[in-house]
Amino acid sequence: MNRRDALLALAALGAASTARAQFGRSRGLGVLMGYAEDDPVAQTRFAAFREGLAALGWVEGKNLKMEVRWSAGDPNQAAVFAKELVALAPDAILSNTTPVTAALQRETRSIPIVFTVVSDPVGSGFVQNLSRPGGNITGLINLEASLAEKWVQLLSQVAPKVKRMAVMFNTQTAPYAEYYLKRLNAAGDAVGVKTFIATVRREKDIEEVVTTLGRERGSGLIVMTDSYLLVNRKLIIAAAARRKVPTIYYTGDMVMEGGLISYGVDVVDLFRRAAPYVDRVLRGAKPADLPIEQPSKFEMFINAKTAKALGLAIPQSMLLRADKVIE
Repeated sequence: MNRRDALLALAALGAASTARAQFGRSRGLGVLMGYAEDDPVAQTRFAAFREGLAALGWVEGKNLKMEVRWSAGDPNQAAVFAKELVALAPDAILSNTTPVTAALQRETRSIPIVFTVVSDPVGSGFVQNLSRPGGNITGLINLEASLAEKWVQLLSQVAPKVKRMAVMFNTQTAPYAEYYLKRLNAAGDAVGVKTFIATVRREKDIEEVVTTLGRERGSGLIVMTDSYLLVNRKLIIAAAARRKVPTIYYTGDMVMEGGLISYGVDVVDLFRRAAPYVDRVLRGAKPADLPIEQPSKFEMFINAKTAKALGLAIPQSMLLRADKVIE
């Protein structure tokens, strides 16, 4: 090592020591959320995680120092915040969404990371396999391949005249979407529906996609799990209502706000279940030895009021199976 490299190494070590010192005797936890800070849905999810930590004895201001950042579905902002959090040298980091986890992975291969709401950790290169992650990352998956089939099947049942379904996602915030498209296409073939991709990157793109679907009779929309789409859900819901496009969502929060139907994982439960993982890491467990947890709680929401506005009659069997029906 030459003199310049030695000086740089010493400077980096000093910066890390200073960063660690600011946590004092508390354990340091960094949190990088993929949602917007002023989003009540995001706050509810994060509150479940905080409550889970408190139940395990971690009290902010007493034995835990938490640094939280919100990237609002913006991969570029996630990259900036990832660098900031890693520079603070916390004992662990909670990451939320695939782009956020990828940003953190680029910054550190040593600080333990626990993710939640990540769809394909193996395909994204975060872990070696689900049973033995093998690196500094572990966590909880929010999507399994069978969900893709359910979206097609359920939308076909609630809107039987739909014969073509667009699958909406942002390639920057949902790079894992391709993994599920084969299952979507196969499910479409099984019920006589054509599925196709509709990628979006700007609010203008969302409007254009929904407007086009509204002009073509027999069109429906599948909203993929995607932090960008969650941030822009009000726009999607309003456009689908205005253009009378039957739409299925991946979270009940969107149905509560006016969407037609949803089927997916209870995300609040995922955040609550992330707390014990973070607890174990803060107490010395290695992410490499903590298996990836798969979703165990699924729920279906139906908005009967929206269905009526779209001229749809929800089958009684679906209403009885729903976890929540908004009248």
